[in-house]
Amino acid sequence: MSGTELDRAVALDIVRVTEATAVAAARWRGRGDEAAADEAAAATMYREIAGLPIEGVVVVGEGEENESPILFIGETLGAGSDSGVALDLAVDPIEGTTLCAKALPNALSVFAVAERGHFLKVPAIYMDKVAIGPGFPDELIDLDATPADKTSRRLPRPKTGL
Repeated sequence: MSGTELDRAVALDIVRVTEATAVAAARWRGRGDEAAADEAAAATMYREIAGLPIEGVVVVGEGEENESPILFIGETLGAGSDSGVALDLAVDPIEGTTLCAKALPNALSVFAVAERGHFLKVPAIYMDKVAIGPGFPDELIDLDATPADKTSRRLPRPKTGL
């Protein structure tokens, strides 16, 4: 398998992981049980990543090993790979657990990968995240803006027909 085919296969696997994780969380949407939604999403994400043909190390995750039984920082996941795909993983099964539990919009399932050693290793702290879908102008999000500036703007409607 060529590098491009491998990249595409891993990218599709990542989409499948986030989709399965979001579906697991959605089963708890609006039930008011944040812990159950988070547990279902985390268990699904763990299971799905464990089957991928990668050697992944969680760099951003659910916390240190003594705080979280799965998806903890430093945990190695994946089924291994003859192709040598060694990756750093950043995971958050549900970003917006309260939103999910209250049936509100904007909860996300987050799974990002980088080649081993290419993610910044940060302490387990809360970080602001920015997510935007297709169809918006390229200059809409300024990563150098302050968090207040990023969240105070009213977003235009996306272009359609993409």
